[in-house]
Amino acid sequence: MTSVLYDAPGPRAKRRNVLFSVLFFVLLALLLWWVWQTLDDKSQLEWALWKPFTTSEAWTTYLLPGLADTLKAAALSMVIALPLGAVLGIARMSDHRWVRIPAGAVVEFFRAIPVLLLMLFANEFYVRSTGIPSDERPLYAVVTGLVLYNASVLAEIVRAGILSLPKGQSEAAMAIGLRKSQTMSSILLPQAVTAMLPAIVSQLVVIVKDTALGGVMLGFTELLNTRSTLAANYANVIPSFIVVAVIFIVLNFILTSFASWLERRLRRSKRSTGAVLGADKVDDVNAAEVGGTFGTGAGGSI
Repeated sequence: MTSVLYDAPGPRAKRRNVLFSVLFFVLLALLLWWVWQTLDDKSQLEWALWKPFTTSEAWTTYLLPGLADTLKAAALSMVIALPLGAVLGIARMSDHRWVRIPAGAVVEFFRAIPVLLLMLFANEFYVRSTGIPSDERPLYAVVTGLVLYNASVLAEIVRAGILSLPKGQSEAAMAIGLRKSQTMSSILLPQAVTAMLPAIVSQLVVIVKDTALGGVMLGFTELLNTRSTLAANYANVIPSFIVVAVIFIVLNFILTSFASWLERRLRRSKRSTGAVLGADKVDDVNAAEVGGTFGTGAGGSI
């Protein structure tokens, strides 16, 4: 059996794939064993280093407040960047040059600058030009940098998702007299959401992870920043890194799982044809169609 993209593997290719898979898992197991042995030799697996994570003090004093700030910065960035990216993406497709060209310049400019530089520039701007308190300034700088960068990336995702739709969708909307704004809001965007969802979720995962940049450079008290304080107090640097990495993995896994569920739900709703008819209702409908057919035939013969 073949598909459009590749030929189905034959017996020899299947044996080779199995061999490569076994070899990969063997190498992976050896790597994990080497990491385990190295940590054990460096006394990083001793219970004394992991015991603080079994107490409430490490969580309520360090990890949970840092996680709360991480989620706060990520949520604010998502809420602002998503609609802003949608507006910029649609503006780049405008028929008016005075809308299309400035939107394209904004997107290309902020997409080309590293997000860390945007955070640093935003922090300097808030220091010199605003009266924001110093304890709140890192949050503002982190959110500003994340919004400017990710809104420009999301704008391209929105534009690509809309352009991926068949041209007949727009032509059909024009044929029934819809304006371009009505076509965009009622026909194109609802269909493009499902296609754009995986890319949008991957960008949201990037937002969650990039909050750590603010902790490194701006002193923002996010999860990775509070981890350093915890490690300094308990002298468990590597265990603290592992715990924080697991927290990030679980957090992003929950986000991607929710997005996968939402995507499946959207696809099912688009395939739905409405209310489900029972067997008695189907018989009534079929009888009505048969009667209508006979009536039409009789009327035509007359």
